Amino acid sequence: MSDVIPHGTVETRDDGTHLLRYELHLPHPVIRVWAAVATPEGLPTWLCAADVLEPRVGGAVRLRWLNADAEGRHTVAEGRVTAWDVDRVAEYTVSVHGRIRFHLEPHGADGTVLRFTNELRCDDGVLLDCLAGWHNHFELLTDALGGRPTTDWATWTPKRWQELRDSYAAA
Repeated sequence: MSDVIPHGTVETRDDGTHLLRYELHLPHPVIRVWAAVATPEGLPTWLCAADVLEPRVGGAVRLRWLNADAEGRHTVAEGRVTAWDVDRVAEYTVSVHGRIRFHLEPHGADGTVLRFTNELRCDDGVLLDCLAGWHNHFELLTDALGGRPTTDWATWTPKRWQELRDSYAAA
């Protein structure tokens, strides 16, 4: 992993909804980060396959995670594109993960600030799972943007995810 990803934060609202936040300062132009977070070609290099992605508000989306759980199952999340502003905002509201939003802003001559939020309802155990999962995937994103995409998801193991989960639990 090339870059250190800061821990995400959580805001828990009165209605029990959790809002996870991550802010990444990436040394890559917006167009390159957009391609990684909002296209069927870029997403599998660090996160999931976009089996369906209609790039417009109201468009269908079906995201299939390529790393499997201990039983070999892959998470599949279906839903709708709920915000879309090319090179700036991609937001999907999907089963399993709730609302996930990637907000990009240019930073400096050739960098990007990625502000990510995930709004969902879950218990504390699943919350730790999600914090560790997103963190792990953002490490993979920095690798992919640095020219080291994940191409063989069969080699993924939960070891790093567990280290991150333990770190979030201790915080």
